[in-house]
Amino acid sequence: MDRMDTRRAPGDAPDLASVARLLADGTRAGFCLALLDGRAWTATELARHMGVAPSTATEHLHALVRGGLLAEERQGRHRYVRLAGPHVAELVEKLAALAPGRPAPPRSLSASGRRQALAHARTCYDHLAGTVGVAITDAMTRRGLLDLEHGLGLTGAGKTWLAELGITVPAGTRRPSVRSCLDWTERRPHLAGAVGAALCRHASDAGWITPIGTTRAVTVTAVGRQALRRHLGLPDDLLAQR
Repeated sequence: MDRMDTRRAPGDAPDLASVARLLADGTRAGFCLALLDGRAWTATELARHMGVAPSTATEHLHALVRGGLLAEERQGRHRYVRLAGPHVAELVEKLAALAPGRPAPPRSLSASGRRQALAHARTCYDHLAGTVGVAITDAMTRRGLLDLEHGLGLTGAGKTWLAELGITVPAGTRRPSVRSCLDWTERRPHLAGAVGAALCRHASDAGWITPIGTTRAVTVTAVGRQALRRHLGLPDDLLAQR
């Protein structure tokens, strides 16, 4: 029997360019970055956030939904959009880490403070990112809770550690248990996947972190600093927002 030719014809290749075109527009890219907070936004909210007309925002959102990057939800007369899933969030975060920086000077002290808060600790869709997110990942690796030998993975000690904290990771889903996500401010990996999401949810429910205003930035509370020092050996000066 002749060996099957598994080479793809050019027309069978994934249309990567169509995804690239969606994110090549600054307004659409800005929408996706805003939606990394994991919430559902209205077109009006996103238009205000990016400083564009509502009709312009609607046109861009239709394109992102058709392209599979956003999902639409309707409640009565209201229409909301959110990222289509954690796989899209991780794609956006990784692309942001690869993108060249544009260090525009902040227009005010409050804008500078928001940037610093986001860089220190923030949510990336449903897991922790920033300086704190990377530090947690590093500490878990040093303590043998995560293993980097064959790609990031949860060890037996890591499973025991999560159980002792009362953290339950949902089973039976297609989502990877552990995944490395390149942090766009630290340029180093933080923990994503189902374990990263469960840890972030626990940190929020236990009062370890609390959101700062309506942004993705979070602050590590006194309770959180004590818990992360006890469980992972993280120092207060790293966890405290400067």
